[in-house]
Amino acid sequence: MQSDLISLCKSLGLTIATAESLTAGLVSANLAEVPGASAVLRGAVVTYATDTKGSLLGLDPAILEHVVSEPVAQQMAISVCRLLDADLGLSTTGVAGPDPLDDQVPGTVWIAVHDARRNEGMTRLLALEGDRGYVRRTTATAVIALALEYLAHIPRTGRE
Repeated sequence: MQSDLISLCKSLGLTIATAESLTAGLVSANLAEVPGASAVLRGAVVTYATDTKGSLLGLDPAILEHVVSEPVAQQMAISVCRLLDADLGLSTTGVAGPDPLDDQVPGTVWIAVHDARRNEGMTRLLALEGDRGYVRRTTATAVIALALEYLAHIPRTGRE
């Protein structure tokens, strides 16, 4: 799946950056496994601790009161585009477990894709069941799938 995203972004002239919390770099690592990823992947920011989402990505402290949320996922994706000068921002925030966080049960995850060229994107709530490793790996795969889904629904006019 990551090969498909890298190939598609190459053909469209798009770059990618990731902002990752619970995945702690798995998304960018998966993308970097693909030969030629350097033509597409701008970089990654791991904001595992809540305060780093504010200090590194510039997220508003008010939305960080509920760190496992759609607004946080959206803002992470938007901010990483700006920070790393990327066309697409992918983000992950959630609870890998085993303990709840922010009144959310383990396996509750928000993922987002932001298209800086169009100032639009997609989010998705995941409700995963499994251990920490499963939740993290599945989240990393899911956000790549979400990016492919987003790109499949935009007009093919090339880089805008």
